[in-house]
Amino acid sequence: MRTIFKCAGREIHWLQIDVRKFGSALLLAGLALFSGEPVFAERYLTIEEARRLCFPSAEDFEAQVLRISPDQAKEIEERSGVKVYLSTQRIWLARRDNELLGVLIVDQVRGKHELIDYVVAISPSGKVQQVEILAYRESHGQEIRRRKWRAQFSGKTSDAPLRLNQDIYNISGATISCRNVTEGIKRSLVTFEIVGRPRLSGVRLPDAAAQLR
Repeated sequence: MRTIFKCAGREIHWLQIDVRKFGSALLLAGLALFSGEPVFAERYLTIEEARRLCFPSAEDFEAQVLRISPDQAKEIEERSGVKVYLSTQRIWLARRDNELLGVLIVDQVRGKHELIDYVVAISPSGKVQQVEILAYRESHGQEIRRRKWRAQFSGKTSDAPLRLNQDIYNISGATISCRNVTEGIKRSLVTFEIVGRPRLSGVRLPDAAAQLR
């Protein structure tokens, strides 16, 4: 085959080109060059879709920004073993009948080369309810979006080890993405305990039996 050009590290050949789609292929390549966004970037969910997926019975979502002081950042790093790079954290409080169902934390970590966007749904008692991948920009390792891998985090708290190859299994070919998402979830749980939970004082919570679920 004769190579025409390379796009995102992949050779494009004459026999692979549908003439009617050739202009679209060139347009995508051009957009990648000017935007810096990889052609293989995958956006699976918007934040709104993730909110509904994680808390389907919620009637209301309240957006908040947690502000992390230097002292809190130091404590988060010490407890989680993960570096805190930002002084703010976006969250959504999910409610039904003015009762708090849980908190959705929106975060980013770096894969091998690109950022991975994800959310972690946390119960008022501090347990992981669900993890969803919003966007994945690497050319390999999309397997971290599989339900089986994400389900490992359900029920985990900030006291769990949350270490790759310890209580979270690895995916061959996606080790860096697996490790960094795992560490990001650990950091998110500790951030909730140190910064988020104190803000819930006075918020109507589910009864004790519901929080154990």
